[in-house]
Order: sequence, then C-alpha cells, then structure tokens
Amino acid sequence: MAGTLPAAGPAAAADPQRLAVDLKASEGPVMLGANGSLYGLSDDGVPSDAAMAPLKITSVSQKPEGGAQHPNGDALTVSKSFFRNGGGEINVMMQDIYAKWPYEDLGIDDYLPKVDKIVKEVSSDPNSDRFVYIPFNEPDQIWYKLDVQDQAQYEKNRDRFFKDWKTVYQRIRAIDPDARIAGPNEAAYHTRLLKDFLTFAKRENVLPQVMTWHELGSGSLRDFQAHYDDYRSLEREAGIAPLKINIDEYANRRDLSVPGQLVQWVSMFERNKVYANMAYWDAAGNLSGHVVRSNIPNGGWWLFRWYAGMTGNTVKVTPPQPNSIDTLQGLASLDTSRRQAQVLLGGSAADSDVVVRDVPRSVFGRTVTATVAEAAWSGYEGQHAAPRVLARTKVKVADDGSVTVPLRGLHKMSAYRIVLTPGGSGTPSAASVPWSASYEAEDAAITDGKVYTQGTVQNANGYAASGTKDVGSLNQPGSKVAFTVSVPKDGTYDLAILYGNQSGGPATQKLIVDGGDPVTVGYSSTENWTYRAKKEVGVQLKAGTHQLALSKGDAEVTLDRIDLTTRTGAASASYEATLADINGKPSYDYSSSAGTGTGALVLRSGDKAVFDVYAPRDGYYTVTPRASAAVKLALHGETVTAAPGRPLRLYLVAGNNRIGMTSGHAAVRSLDVSGDGSASGTLSYEGASAVLAGGAKLVDSPHASAGSYVGWLGNSASSTAEFTANAPRSGRYVLVVHYAHNDRRDNGHAYNTDIMSRTADITVGNAAPVKATFKNTWSFDDYWTVGVPVDLKKGANKVTFGNASAWAPNIDRIELGRVVG
Repeated sequence: MAGTLPAAGPAAAADPQRLAVDLKASEGPVMLGANGSLYGLSDDGVPSDAAMAPLKITSVSQKPEGGAQHPNGDALTVSKSFFRNGGGEINVMMQDIYAKWPYEDLGIDDYLPKVDKIVKEVSSDPNSDRFVYIPFNEPDQIWYKLDVQDQAQYEKNRDRFFKDWKTVYQRIRAIDPDARIAGPNEAAYHTRLLKDFLTFAKRENVLPQVMTWHELGSGSLRDFQAHYDDYRSLEREAGIAPLKINIDEYANRRDLSVPGQLVQWVSMFERNKVYANMAYWDAAGNLSGHVVRSNIPNGGWWLFRWYAGMTGNTVKVTPPQPNSIDTLQGLASLDTSRRQAQVLLGGSAADSDVVVRDVPRSVFGRTVTATVAEAAWSGYEGQHAAPRVLARTKVKVADDGSVTVPLRGLHKMSAYRIVLTPGGSGTPSAASVPWSASYEAEDAAITDGKVYTQGTVQNANGYAASGTKDVGSLNQPGSKVAFTVSVPKDGTYDLAILYGNQSGGPATQKLIVDGGDPVTVGYSSTENWTYRAKKEVGVQLKAGTHQLALSKGDAEVTLDRIDLTTRTGAASASYEATLADINGKPSYDYSSSAGTGTGALVLRSGDKAVFDVYAPRDGYYTVTPRASAAVKLALHGETVTAAPGRPLRLYLVAGNNRIGMTSGHAAVRSLDVSGDGSASGTLSYEGASAVLAGGAKLVDSPHASAGSYVGWLGNSASSTAEFTANAPRSGRYVLVVHYAHNDRRDNGHAYNTDIMSRTADITVGNAAPVKATFKNTWSFDDYWTVGVPVDLKKGANKVTFGNASAWAPNIDRIELGRVVG
C-alpha cells in the first residue's frame, strides 16, 4: 500500500530512487505563489467561500468589468469574494475587453478609450492597490507577432509593440499614478524580446512592476528553470533590480486536477519564489479545475490545501532527476516555531526514499513522528474525501541527523505529504488503510467500444486519464466493459467509477455482477467525455474472483477506471489540530505522540483553530473534539460548546466545511468527524408544495425527485416561489437548495466552455433577502445543491425565492437542517 513504512527486511531488487530534503538549506519564507488561477472565479459565490479561503490564494487573473471575452469573471465583481477569503491581488487582463479570440486588432486608437474606462473603474475601487494591470496578452502571437523568425520583420513588429506599450503604460499612469503594471506577458519565453524590452522600458521609464510570461507546454517542467535563470541574467545585464515575476498562465489540461502533475509545477515555482496562475482551458469558477461544483474538493484541491498549510521557510529539495518532465519532484518547509517539517512530493510510481537531512535535535529531539498521507487523482469533477493517512510511524533520528521515510507502491497521479513532528512519549495510532484495488477500463474485456489515448507528454492539452487511456464510443446496444476483479474477503465494497458523460443529461449504465440481475447506475452530466467525474456505488462480493460488467443503458458514458475499496463502516477522519489554520498565538505541545501522532495545539483566550472538514453529502455528522477541556465550535454562523470528547451532531454541507474552534485553555489533538450525512431530523419540501406566483410554474420532469420542479422562476419582481417550513424549534439552520440550470453564452472559443451562473434572492420571514449564486449544472436535468445558512423561528416560516432582474434556477426541492442537531 502506498506510503507504508516497512519493517527492515531483504533488500529490494532495485534500489529505490531518492528525494533529499536539506532542512538547514533555507530558500526563504514560504510564499505560496504558485496557487493562482486564470478565471478561477466566475461569480461571487463560485467557487464558494469555504472552497477558496483554505487555499490562501496569492493572485488570480480576471477580465475587466463588462469585458466581452467571457460572460463572467469580471475582476471587480469577483474581488469581493476573493478579498474576503484572504485573496492577495487580482491581475486585470485588459485586452479581455474584446469579444473575439484572438483579439480583434482594431488599432491602438480603438484600444485607448477602453484602457481609460478600465483604469478609471479599477482606480476608484476601495481596494485599487490590490489590482495589477496587464495591458497586453500574448503579444508575441496576438496583434504584434513578436515570435517571427525573420529579424527584420521582428524589429518592425517589436518597434510597433514598444510604441504601443509606452503609450498604454503612460495612459494608465496618467489616470492612476500608483498603478502597478505587468508585462510584456508573452505566450512563451523569448529571450530576444525580453532583452530588447528591458532595455527599452528602462530607457523610456516604462518598466513594468511585475514581469509576466506564460509557461504552457509540457516542456516547461524541463525548461522553466533555464528561462528563469536567463531572465534574471538579462535583468542584471540591463542594470535592473529584480522584478516580481508572475507566470500568469501555466500548466496543460493533462496537469490540472492531477496532484502528481501539479506538485511538479508548484515545486519549481515556489523554489524560485515566483507567483504563478494556472491556465484557463475550460470553465471559469472552479479554480482551474480544482473545485467540483461550487464547494467540493477534488484531489488537486487537497494538494493546494496542503501547500497552503506549509509555514516557515522552504528548504532545498534535491529530486532524483531535476528539471525533468514527469518525474518525482517535491518541495519542503521547516517551521522551527511550530516544530514541523513538511514535504510535498509526487509525479512517479517508482519506489522512493525521502531522506530528510539535518533534522535539528534542538527542534525535534531524538525521535520524530512521520505522518504520510496521499491526495489521489479523482478527476476534474470527482469528489475527494480528506486525504487518507497511510502511515504514522515514530522514527529515531539517525546519528548523522537524518530521517529516511520509505514510500512504496506510489501512484503516479497522486501527491503525498510527509509531516515530521517531535516524537515525544507514547505511540501514534496505527493508520487504518482499507484494502483497495484499481482496474483500468482499457485492460478490461470491451464489447462495441473503443480505446482512446488522452493527455500525454506529446498531447499535453489532452485531458488527464488514468493510464492516459479510456474507453469511449460505448453507444451501441451491446456496448459493454467487463472487469475481472479479485477481492480478499466477503463483504461490502465501495465501487468508484471514473467516467465522462457529455450526452446532454443524466445517463445510465447497467452494472452486472457475475451475470446476475442488472442494477442501474446513474451518471450526472460532465463538461465533456473526458472531463472526468466519479460515481460511487456499493457492491456485495464474496472472497475470490468476479466479473463486474458495465453495459450501455440510457445515453452514452465513457469509462476510465474503477476502484474497489473495502467498506469498513461509516466514513471517518481525524483532522490534526497542529496542522489546522490558526489565528492568535497558540502553542504546540509535542510531549506525547499518542492519537494522530502530531501532538496537540494549545488554545488560550484569543486563539482560534480552523479545520477544513469534508462531507460527502449534505446532512448530519458526528463531530468530536479530542481536547483536554471544553471548546467552542463555530459553523454556519452558529456556535456550540463541546465538552472534552463529547460527540456533537452537526449539519455539514456537501464538500468543504470550515469549522472554527476556540477555548479559554485546552490542548487539542484533533477534530474527529464520522458519518455519511444522515437526513434524519431534517425538513424536506418538494417543489410542488411551494406557492407560485407571477409566471413561476410547476414543470413535470422524470429527473426531479418527485417528478416535478419549479421553473420559470424570476425575471420579474412578481415571479416567486414561497415554501412554508415548519421548524420544531428556533435557531440557525442550513437551507439546502436542490437546483438545476444550464445557462451558457458561446463566445466561439474552441477551448472555453462559457457557462453562466444564476442567482436567487432568498427571503426568510421578515429578514432581509440573501442573494445566493447557483453554478451551471451542465444540463437542465442534473440537480446539484447549494447550502445557505438561515435563521428560523419555531413554527411556520415563509421561505421565498425570486429574482426581479433575471431567471432564478429551477428548484427541485429544499431541505432544512438545524446546524446543531
């Protein structure tokens, strides 16, 4: 099993590769520069606050307000949610004011009035100092053709660009004297252009404050270091102090969502202390493919959550093959005040040893606890629970000051985190890793289907697929993929199916176990056949070999891989307190490594810990603080006191939940969460129970939970849907809206899916209306959920939905769960 720390035994047939971490070779403070995103936000609420805040995003790139390039993602509009969730700065892609791609070249005289409008709007914003203007996007290809080989033509094009750069730069500064301007923003690194540009910009006093270019090829994993080194040498030659660098588009489709790929990019940007934003290849509003729906983490999200949890200084990491594509790479940090070292690594399936050198005895003592966890690939739209801890092991620091953590059975698409904390007394709880096995669709018995190759080094903008292949064209009556599987014992197994569904609505397949009666498996829509999602179902199997066949049902589905995992009861996770986000100045106590092995966080008055807690679905869960004294938990605007070890029944929304913890004085080891999202005790009301007015009407649908939904809602002040919720007692509730819509605006981009969100104003009783944002669900027949905290009084409460100026989403039903059950 990946990440296990085996007992000493016979030497392996081949020596494992080695990734070395030198804790005394500091690279400077952890910067978190590589977590940015181009069009990562589409609307206020997409992605959700709970999905955004934990990542501590340092920069995003968005379009000017009202820009015609895309239907949403306006910089000023999304700035509200970005800044309230700790976001750093926003790059304004000024040329995205134009509708066409590549941008229509109407001349500088057409562009300048647009520049004026953009700068006036941004400079008048209260947070104007947190915006950066990017006047030109990919001028090496668009408008100016600065990448031509012919030198005479290059110089002609260059001089035109330089003239326009100076004109626009001075125009921006005339309106906003304190403006920060970024550029030249090439599509690829060009030393010829940058050498000329720095010379010109210094001479004419139009140097950018931020240097930007794009790294968009798989070769960037090999070449970026040379690009960076070359650029810094050009600065030195020109006599220019080092500029801040933002690689404001990076990575390919095959990288996004894949932890093992992303860690390779993140490590090279972080060690060079540059900022970087992931590319926008598909849909806005999901942080470049790392938020499922609006609030649900996938494997890539968890990698960035880990990255955001690194504190102190980064330290030197020596991988087996530096600056090489698709190899084991990593980054590491040491925080002497917290007494923690962290290593993030991935990109290879080969057996590996992580050798941490110069472990300071004054910080860690004679033993350390090594905690190993895995963030697996779950697809672009496949949910991923809190990363599973694979091993907790107490390790003696060797006489030479090193600790070796052996990793075996790695998965190429996964990323791994190793945390070292002082060992102290006691023994960590053994990690519980259930049996699991994976089976590729392309290796199964295929009837009336076709194997396709997806994202590879050679086809870097193909979508990621497990093993780079999937099985599609399963559109014939006899289409079937039959997997031969073997399981170790009788019992219930969780079957996870990685799939794609671009049929235009919900699709089905028939699951047939050992030739038995077929069971229908339903698949929600996805962006396209290769934009991978995950469906989970339970199967009963006896020990031994079985055939699991998935045959065509309604519509068409593409299959990538199945995973079988032993079901060991209700899902559970322990969230380590010493790895939580903190406010104030709590202390870290490693006197005992019992339990989660990572010691205890000592909270006092004024201190706060924030845990990111995953829920597979909306509903009630058991939440237990492992603390020495009473603590207070804050969730959805409600605060509740918990005695030490006392389980609470709390309502969590599907995806990530930020739970705050405070105490007068308590040593906290973990926040333990278990359950599958019970609906017991919740209130549920179908669309048919609502009183409709002003054109809103009940529409029949076989995909709605009770056969109908509320449609034609909104687009006038009179069009409303009013539910009556009968609360058993007063208090804070979560209103969960089951909704669907498929609004889009096709701007003619071959690679952007310009989906749009809808909003609804929700009024509870006499309270002020609350605006909620509802992301596109890929079809009008796929129902997602959004949770909105509300206050209800005991007895009847009117809950009214409307939107005076645009269409609200279609509403299937609503649920209400009291936060403290």
